[in-house]
Amino acid sequence: MKFAQIIDFETERIDEVRELLRAYEERVRSAGRTGAPASRTLLKDRANPGRYLAVVQFESHDAAMANSDAPETSELAQQLSALMSRPTVYTDCDIVDHQRLS
Repeated sequence: MKFAQIIDFETERIDEVRELLRAYEERVRSAGRTGAPASRTLLKDRANPGRYLAVVQFESHDAAMANSDAPETSELAQQLSALMSRPTVYTDCDIVDHQRLS
């Protein structure tokens, strides 16, 4: 079953966050590591400036857990935490249904 993690965070340094994410994703792609995220969507909360949600999708829960255990993921989490205004909240979800509507 496909799996998604929703990462709820606040920052005033979103450009730095985005650059760290891009660099991480490039490293993971070039390494060809299994269990890497299949996709990522970054959402900005219109009602709460500085609040963002990242939706990261994986092929399975096992792939997500392997990704969490990877050293580069731990390094990314440390770097990102230095840019946050509050502790990050993680929500783990099984994807029950997903439809492309266009």
